[in-house]
Amino acid sequence: MTTHVDTELQELYRDLDAVDLQPLWTITEQLLTPTPRPRSVPWLWSAATMKPLARRAIRLVPVERGGERRVLSLRNPGLGGLPYAVGTLWGAMQCLGGNETAPAHRHSPGAIRFVLEGEGVYTTVNGDACDMHPGDLVLTPSMNWHDHVNSGDGEMFWFDGLDLPMVAALDSIFFEPYPGPGENQPEPAEHNASEQAYAGGTRYADGAVTDALSPTHSKLMIYRWADTRAQLDRLAAASDEPLLSVEYADPETGASVMPTLACSAQRIRGRSLPVRHTGNAVHVVFSGHGSSVIEGQRFDWGPGDMFAVPSWAAAEHHSDESAEVFVLSDAPVLRALGLYREETLPAAQTVTSVFTPRSDRTEETQ
Repeated sequence: MTTHVDTELQELYRDLDAVDLQPLWTITEQLLTPTPRPRSVPWLWSAATMKPLARRAIRLVPVERGGERRVLSLRNPGLGGLPYAVGTLWGAMQCLGGNETAPAHRHSPGAIRFVLEGEGVYTTVNGDACDMHPGDLVLTPSMNWHDHVNSGDGEMFWFDGLDLPMVAALDSIFFEPYPGPGENQPEPAEHNASEQAYAGGTRYADGAVTDALSPTHSKLMIYRWADTRAQLDRLAAASDEPLLSVEYADPETGASVMPTLACSAQRIRGRSLPVRHTGNAVHVVFSGHGSSVIEGQRFDWGPGDMFAVPSWAAAEHHSDESAEVFVLSDAPVLRALGLYREETLPAAQTVTSVFTPRSDRTEETQ
């Protein structure tokens, strides 16, 4: 009798598979897990590896219509070859050589730029030419025309962050090259119009934005590092916490700067407690040296390094200096959907391994 039932059950499974049906009872534990199980893994991309490759790309790869951008995207090895830093966020290093121009275009994914190094570049966002300097944050919201112009002789490097994986998952990718005339928007007579319009407005939230949610983006297109550092200095004078954080905010609404992307700046001056939260994040080191322990693995970092913290991964950060780190996350989406959850763990994690960058591994095997 049992053999007969087993045979019928196998026939049922074959017949279900033949018509593209899946019995839930065979996959419930895979779909409804006790905690998030992201495919992306904690990872670090070192500036020592990326910058020489970017400089080679400047020499070998022209920036022109068709190629559009000279970008080295962060590819998380847990995502099976997809060019994403984590499951919901694109991260990359973009580089522009002296006197180069990246053509204007627009797309449905929203993007941000955090400047790492260089001078002389401005990004024009819907007619607003925003001068870029190290530590500045530039927004290029969804379907806003944008191009990058290097008016100097030196090279510039910056971090690109996009919500492209989220928009792709929603089957909502649109892209348009600038219709002209010419490949770029006309340069306005005066730069930094949005910065002048919002001079003196509140641009930061201590910690993180928690209450204000908005489907729109900030109309302030550029946030200056001098203002960000002043906010961190203010917090540092009032607190002895080892990790200080401010979130960039829409000066009109107090919400996150983008409906899908949260941008924060952190100052690390000691050892923080381990924290885990829903949602993914990419950290970009602006200054200082330190380390982060993510799910028991230690990642040592310095200026220009970028590292991924997947959803619900316990992460703690340590620096004997006063290190400053830019953080991009998908927190606004989690907040809007009521899915954001955060937990602080009581003690430091046990370090089970130390991350070795790819370039160092290559040298070890030669």
